[in-house]
Amino acid sequence: MLLYKQKKNQGAKGNRLLISVTVLGSAGPIRFVVNEKELVAAVIDTALKSYAREGRLPVLGSNLNDFLLYCPSAGSDPLTPWETIGSQGSRNFMLCKKPRTEKIENDGKSAESITRKSPGNWKLMHHFHL
Repeated sequence: MLLYKQKKNQGAKGNRLLISVTVLGSAGPIRFVVNEKELVAAVIDTALKSYAREGRLPVLGSNLNDFLLYCPSAGSDPLTPWETIGSQGSRNFMLCKKPRTEKIENDGKSAESITRKSPGNWKLMHHFHL
């Protein structure tokens, strides 16, 4: 029966993978099956929909362009939205909100503020442009 399942999971579309996506600040990973040729953007979209359907906190929203998907075993750079999820050779991923950049006017001087959200911490870094 195991051989039958392996054949069933392979085909013209490629292998199906059970992946785990951990959302920064959430209690545990989301697990779902994807095709190895699925684009990273589609995986982010599926993760956000699954997260919302399960009623998890914190509330994230549904705009996939607000998020980055990381493969911890591949380094510190996020995956690009158009690459395939199977290209990493991993089944564990981390989903994080993109840092927000806001312009703040301060006594006629322009300052750029980047806000990052991490579990229990807010970090505010200022970069002043004179």
